[in-house]
Amino acid sequence: MSHRVVLDTNCIISALLFSKQKMAWLRHCWQTGAIIPLASKETVSELIRVLAYPKFKLTKEEQALILADFLPYAETVVIADVPEGLPIIRDQADQMFLILAVVGQAETLVTGDADILDIKSIFYTPPIMTLSEYKDWLKV
Repeated sequence: MSHRVVLDTNCIISALLFSKQKMAWLRHCWQTGAIIPLASKETVSELIRVLAYPKFKLTKEEQALILADFLPYAETVVIADVPEGLPIIRDQADQMFLILAVVGQAETLVTGDADILDIKSIFYTPPIMTLSEYKDWLKV
């Protein structure tokens, strides 16, 4: 059974750029179909923008190859309307992950972002987990 999950940009970047290290399990999970990462226009745009950061020193071709290791495994969710009553995340740029998780009916939202983790105790549908909590939950 595949688990529908929203992974924040940092989780995806870590799995894509550091997949030969401790994050290999996450990439393996989406490649084998154990998880279905959800994506929206906004989250993919951010992923593309972050991959272009100079600190990663990736050429356009390398960025395209990296995206090809993720996007075919992701399910696109169209955000037609923003659900009401969602908690407001301190960094408004992160709100898109919460919206995607709710609209896409994710089983969980996985993040290492402190601003998203701040609402963990008041938001349960879907639950918010850190990468290590998610790994334990998946039992990988």
